Amino acid sequence: MNIYVGNLAYSVTQDELREAFGAYGEVESANLIMDKFTGESKGFGFVEMPNNSEADAAIKALNEQPMKGRPIRVNQAKPRAERGGRPGGGGGGGAGGGRRW
Repeated sequence: MNIYVGNLAYSVTQDELREAFGAYGEVESANLIMDKFTGESKGFGFVEMPNNSEADAAIKALNEQPMKGRPIRVNQAKPRAERGGRPGGGGGGGAGGGRRW
């Protein structure tokens, strides 16, 4: 199960995230989302746990619990939406294009 973890203190590390969830079962991966320009944490991340019952236990136990002074938000991650807006994709289009003279 993919788990969203939000409201993280910027000082939380991936290892600390892995350790917190590891208390409830096997952690396949723990990833903090980093700002691509500054390289600093954006304050949220994702934890992947292969066993759904362990993942549910971690969500129930850790949601709203303080980690480095901030109550973290923990829930099942929603599937990632398609980028680009409209179904079927397609970029915008320009109007006109004809000559005025």
